[in-house]
Amino acid sequence: MAGLDRKTPIPTEIKLHQSSRVMDLTFSDGRQFSLPYELLRVYSPSAEVRGHGPGQEVLQTGKRDVEIVSVEPMGNYAIKPAFSDGHDTGIYSWDYLYLLGEHQEELWQEYLRRIESAGASREVATPAAAPAGGCGHH
Repeated sequence: MAGLDRKTPIPTEIKLHQSSRVMDLTFSDGRQFSLPYELLRVYSPSAEVRGHGPGQEVLQTGKRDVEIVSVEPMGNYAIKPAFSDGHDTGIYSWDYLYLLGEHQEELWQEYLRRIESAGASREVATPAAAPAGGCGHH
């Protein structure tokens, strides 16, 4: 992976909000972004999500309630979050986090479009769902 572009602002603060599942980032240029864990997870820069070339991306589904359980700093250029679904191979460089922040809205819309066109869901599939028609209460 290429090193940091000298022009890339550096995060001066990274805060995890577990109840709202949002990562707040403040960058050295004053920009602030609130990135949902779900967005961070589905746009993980790891090979298992990105695939090995354009069009090889693997659609991530069922990630609405994903959490970040820990964040490991990678030198002075990136962080490696561990997600509650076991995913922990994504290394998020400062410039990638900045890019996610700047393009958050269109990336989110693209993700929703892809989920919809795949007939997939952001919800975790629960095999033990109550049978249709029953409300599940006794």
